[in-house]
Amino acid sequence: MAGVGAGTGALSSLLGKLTTLLSDEYKLLKGVRKDIAFLERELRRMQILVNILADMEKLDKLAKDWKGTMRDLSYDMEDCIDRFMVRLGKGDAKRGFMKRTVRRLNTIFARHGIGTQIKELKARVVEESERRQRLNLDNFVTSTPRTVEIDPRLAAFYEEAEGLVAMDVPMNKVMAWLMEDSLELKVVAIFGGGGLGKTTLAMELNRKIKGYFECRASVSVSRTLDLERCPISNRPRCI
Repeated sequence: MAGVGAGTGALSSLLGKLTTLLSDEYKLLKGVRKDIAFLERELRRMQILVNILADMEKLDKLAKDWKGTMRDLSYDMEDCIDRFMVRLGKGDAKRGFMKRTVRRLNTIFARHGIGTQIKELKARVVEESERRQRLNLDNFVTSTPRTVEIDPRLAAFYEEAEGLVAMDVPMNKVMAWLMEDSLELKVVAIFGGGGLGKTTLAMELNRKIKGYFECRASVSVSRTLDLERCPISNRPRCI
C-alpha cells in the first residue's frame, strides 16, 4: 500500500487554520463565522475520503481527478485564509475600548471583503461535495479495507534531536551555510548511510531556523520523486 507521507497534509493544515480563525482571537462578522464553520464541518467529512484515497495504490481516473482537485482547492483556500488572518490580526482583550473600536473601524472593509471571498470558497466546496456524491466516491469509505504502511522516515519528524551523538557539529555547520547573507537560491544536500540520522538532522534544522524565514515546508518523498506531484511544487511561496 502507499506510504503515509505529506500528500494529505494540505487539507489537515487548512482545517487547523479554520479552527483557529473560528476562535475568539479573530473577530468575524456573524455570517462569515457561520460560513467558515460550515467549511470546517464539510471539509472534515471530505478529509476521511481523501485519506482513504491516498492510501490506495490504484484509483480510477475519476477518483484520482477528484482527489487532485481537492488538493488544489485546499492550497487555494489556505492561501486565502492566510491573507485573512494577516489582514484581520488577532483581537486583544487588554486593549481599551477606544483602541478596540478604532481597530474594528479600520478593518471593517476587510471583514466585508473576506465575507465575499468566503462565500466563493463555500461554493467551490459545495460543488466538489456534490461531485463526490455523483461519482459515488463515498463507497470507498465503507467498502475499502485499509491497510496502511507507515513511511519509516516520518518518525524523524517527531524525534527529539537531544542526545543524538555528534549532532551539534554538523547542525551548526549546515545552519551557517543556510544563514549566509545571499539572495541566490541555495540547495544543501545531507547524505550518508541508513540510520545515521539524516532526516532527524534536517527536521531539527527546520525547527531551529523557522524564525528566520517567512515560508517553510517539510515534505517526505520517495527515491523516485515526481516533481509535478510533489506538494511543495504547488506552493511557490514556500522556501
